[in-house]
Amino acid sequence: MTPLRQRMTEDLKLRGYSESTQTLYVTAVRQLCEHFDKSPGRISEEELRDYFLYGKNVKKWSRSTSTVALCGIKFFYENTIKRPWPTLLFIRPGREKKLPVVLSRDEVRQTLSNLKLLRYRVCLTTIYSCGLRLSEGTQLKVENIDSARGFIQVRNSKGHMGDKDREIPLPKKTLQLLRAQWKSHKNKVWIFPSPGRGGANMSLATTPISNSSVQVAFRKALKTTGINKKATVHTLRHSWATHLLEAGVNLRLIQAWLGHSSPATTSVYTHLTEKAKTAAIESIDALMDDL
Repeated sequence: MTPLRQRMTEDLKLRGYSESTQTLYVTAVRQLCEHFDKSPGRISEEELRDYFLYGKNVKKWSRSTSTVALCGIKFFYENTIKRPWPTLLFIRPGREKKLPVVLSRDEVRQTLSNLKLLRYRVCLTTIYSCGLRLSEGTQLKVENIDSARGFIQVRNSKGHMGDKDREIPLPKKTLQLLRAQWKSHKNKVWIFPSPGRGGANMSLATTPISNSSVQVAFRKALKTTGINKKATVHTLRHSWATHLLEAGVNLRLIQAWLGHSSPATTSVYTHLTEKAKTAAIESIDALMDDL
């Protein structure tokens, strides 16, 4: 690891960024260096501008890819080598107006039923039934389960100092599954400890199960169902929010449980509910019935 990369990683850690964000930001700077075959300190303002034009016009970066590149490179120059770059002030990825993929209740249950290993089935069931992000599910600790009150406590969820803790209702069925999962290893810290080789030392594991292993398990289960949707683990979170809306749960409550700072972010789910669409179509038919 180069001294600059080490310094950037340390800067990210000091500012409270999660390991996954650290990896994404460091990778963004590495890709910039590889593009020009030179160290980032020798890349000019004009080259930086050309790089983002190349990403937009040639590589056709998605909004998320553009955002990661911008945030990672901007962090490096402003915090690690402390060189402000005017180009970064006006580069803004275009907004995408894509609705998230959502699974129906039956599709969620079909997928979860195809998970054979207990740890994956319980982890993904918890992610769905509590609307968690992937890392929030894999990194659940024993201390996060408030069984007496029926809540899961999510602390510093995205790994950044600005994020707030939140509490999410814990369904009784999910609590039963979590207890069964914990009894299978009795680790004092983690609900989903890393199995290691052969899964023999989970009770002593010091790290949680990896995000990638859960993602692989989900993809395999989804493929087995034959459901033809581009769903990911994060789709379970979208599906949970949509299903709650369909059940009549207040949008503001869902916003708080998801950890969204703005109701506008949560309101996207109002466009995804089948019941809302059906009711709207019925209302339109009733209004136009006497034409």
